[in-house]
Amino acid sequence: MFYSILSALAICLSLVNGHTVISYPGWRGDNLVTNETFPFGMQWMYPCGGMGTSRNRTTWPIGGGALAVQPGWFQGHSKGFFYVNMGFGTNGPDNGPNNFTNVMVPIFEFTGPSNGPYPGTFCLPQIPLPANATVKAGDLATIQVVMTAQHGASLFNCVDIIFAEPENVAEVNKSNCFNSSDIGFNNVFTSQISGADLSITISMAVLTPILLLSMWGLS
Repeated sequence: MFYSILSALAICLSLVNGHTVISYPGWRGDNLVTNETFPFGMQWMYPCGGMGTSRNRTTWPIGGGALAVQPGWFQGHSKGFFYVNMGFGTNGPDNGPNNFTNVMVPIFEFTGPSNGPYPGTFCLPQIPLPANATVKAGDLATIQVVMTAQHGASLFNCVDIIFAEPENVAEVNKSNCFNSSDIGFNNVFTSQISGADLSITISMAVLTPILLLSMWGLS
């Protein structure tokens, strides 16, 4: 049984060959190379894909700002879920945040043109700060972007920021914040199952790992 579970995990991890890029305001570093040299190909590692905290932080407005992502650098990303979180300070591991429990954007689903690699970009032009967050110019934080791919695994990516007054942040324009025509979005919602005190999210991305485990006799 134990070895069956290990085999299942190995198969799941072998499917995690997709990667995302935070094209604006930037990212901790390029770990897209899929080899066995740490941290390359490690975007499935919490909290930031195996990348350490950046020494050169990107300025980001104190009232919130833009975020642009390229989700389709590798195969298998015709759809998926995105989460955007924030961690504050430098008192956590590797001089980063203690946690990333501050939600910036509610979960949303994206759809791409195919399961093959594609160059598309989507941009959220004005992401607010997490609820009840108060910051000032010079404060340090990290934005965490999490994608749950259609096979059920999560990919992690981060950008370390320093808050600044809006006039001291590079302009957001059509060259760094745009939405490709072949990328779309769907709402994510919950539905109450009749006769049961259970709320579920309608998503094959959640159901797929369960179905696979059932096929392997592990559930």
